[in-house]
Amino acid sequence: MYKLCAFADESSPAIVGQIDALKRNGISLLEIRGVDGQNIKDISLEKAKEVRKMLDDAGISVWSMGSPIGKHHLERDFEPHMDDYKRIVEYAYVLGAKRIRMFSFYAAPGDSAEATEEKVFEGLRRFCDYAPDDIILCHENEKKIYAETPETCLKILKAFPKMRAIFDPANFVQCGVDTLHAWDMLKDYVDYMHIKDAIADGTVVPAGLGIGNVPAIVKDYLARGGSVMTLEPHLNAFTGLDKLEDGESVKQGFSVYKTNEESFDAAVSALKGILANI
Repeated sequence: MYKLCAFADESSPAIVGQIDALKRNGISLLEIRGVDGQNIKDISLEKAKEVRKMLDDAGISVWSMGSPIGKHHLERDFEPHMDDYKRIVEYAYVLGAKRIRMFSFYAAPGDSAEATEEKVFEGLRRFCDYAPDDIILCHENEKKIYAETPETCLKILKAFPKMRAIFDPANFVQCGVDTLHAWDMLKDYVDYMHIKDAIADGTVVPAGLGIGNVPAIVKDYLARGGSVMTLEPHLNAFTGLDKLEDGESVKQGFSVYKTNEESFDAAVSALKGILANI
């Protein structure tokens, strides 16, 4: 049986609006990322406790911390980023999350592939060493980080048994990777999926309308015992998007949507349409 989750900050920056978006779409899991206009790593402990109560009262659980951990440039001081990570671990307990979404760093200019890998693995090792046993570190494939290909993702997953994979089809499309090839390589390591699709030029579109092979991958994911899928629409501009993409412009398709609420609901509808035909 599948379970739907979402980055509800794509519907509203306000946690109240996120709760409304989840409830109107029948979704009870949140991958928490933006909270009232702040990234989850930047809110106060008191705010985290307040948000937990609001979510509990609404019958919504935090599935994963949608953190930016690992979106760090390796030429920069690592210690402030490690402090952010420690705060995310603390907030995971406050919010009841058992997973932390993370990435595998931007290479330092001029570094060789070998030097980059050494620094990446050292950073990930520190994350794993600090992580409690009851928290799963979930690595997401992403463009321009160390692990933007299935081959480099696999290196990480084999090297760090504490880490599992988040499979994002659109991110692979944007890196020119065949998603079926990537799925075949990584499926045994996948903890859950991000539902996002894209066409050949990288423009994000509703699930099933791109070349990410989302229906086929979702079908196999469920057949293999997978359940949770986090909707990450990216169909409209939303608060914090520019920071998530490290200053890059994002190609958003189907800009016919007049509001973030409308684009969020359309993304949910597209996935539900896929699921209805599996």
